[in-house]
Amino acid sequence: MKTYIVPIDFSETSVHAAEFAALLSNQTDVSDIFLLHSYHVSVYESVLPTPDMLIPSEEEIEQQVSERRKKLEHIRIRLHKQVRDGVTIHVRINRSSLVRSIIETVNKENGDIVILGSNGSSSGNISHIGSNVINISKLSPVPVIVVPPACCYEPIKKVVMACDFNKVKDTVPLEPLKRLLKRHDVELQVVNIDREAKHKNTDPEQLAEETVLHDMLKEYHPRYYYNKESDIINGILDFAKGHHAQMVIALPHKYSFFQSLLHNSVSQQLTVHSAVPVLLLK
Repeated sequence: MKTYIVPIDFSETSVHAAEFAALLSNQTDVSDIFLLHSYHVSVYESVLPTPDMLIPSEEEIEQQVSERRKKLEHIRIRLHKQVRDGVTIHVRINRSSLVRSIIETVNKENGDIVILGSNGSSSGNISHIGSNVINISKLSPVPVIVVPPACCYEPIKKVVMACDFNKVKDTVPLEPLKRLLKRHDVELQVVNIDREAKHKNTDPEQLAEETVLHDMLKEYHPRYYYNKESDIINGILDFAKGHHAQMVIALPHKYSFFQSLLHNSVSQQLTVHSAVPVLLLK
């Protein structure tokens, strides 16, 4: 993963995600980090008056863009002290909508991963990017790392992969997972919330899916765990916390786990659990 795309809206959460990306560069072979700010001026905004009965001119818009570029440069300078030597930090301003600007930048700059900051329970942490994490993650053409506001960066040594063992061949994106595991010396822990105890009861379909996954991942020597916790979200988060994991990998199967994890109703729970970043593979 040589190129990170980090959307910035100047909120604390988006800057926090950029700092995470900078620190992560010390453990990866990333060569370029793009700080991307989306500044969308709609057609309506350009032709309809503001509450002050003023129509923004192109010169005024360019002035605002210039000010935002200065803010990005300030962040870039701060991050330069945290990245690995040899990593180049770029700033980009895109006049498209947020999601479109991310997709355009990923395609143009050959981005390998998008790193986003999620909103916390405090109203002071609310950001436009954080409010659109789910939508961005679904539409992003590359994997996404979501960084909770309470997360403090630690070198990634253990990762927990949440897997439902359902249609493993169709739902496990093996190539992105292999790229992650081959390049980094990490311990992989696969956890299945097995509420119906299918593994213990030697359910034939369950065992068949387990065999497929074991074969797919055998070269990485993962450890497998089965948890009967009725609450899937709490079960995975508690497991990650109890096993001192630095990242949770969520597979893209209907995004159900990922969407529930980042829903507003569990934002307080994430803070309490000092949640680790979530990597959504594609």
